Amino acid sequence: MEWIQLIYLYIGLAGSLGAISRYLVGILFFSNSLFPFATLLVNLVGCYALTFLTSRFFSLSSQLKTVIGTGFLGSFTTFSALSVETVELFEQGKMLLAFLYIVVSIVGGIFMSNLGWKKEVME
Repeated sequence: MEWIQLIYLYIGLAGSLGAISRYLVGILFFSNSLFPFATLLVNLVGCYALTFLTSRFFSLSSQLKTVIGTGFLGSFTTFSALSVETVELFEQGKMLLAFLYIVVSIVGGIFMSNLGWKKEVME
């Protein structure tokens, strides 16, 4: 098989590992919390990791970046969980927590992406 055909397998395998890692974070950390800290954590870590990877490792092949970025990090982070958990907080009448979750997720994601992005060394 050529690399172009194998990349789908590699993305799938990396996606499986990302999904399992995401699930384990939910089980191991914050399992009894009223606030969806596990999803927030994986989304913030994912923002950092993706920008760190794309801005610093230019020597990595585009295929490997795709496997890690789309496969692993794509399934590790989850916008759908953020959306559902926000709706659940609204349904439970926890309006302040819901808004806090949205703001921290978006602002925190941008902050973590900026933190992960390669900065030029100023002399």
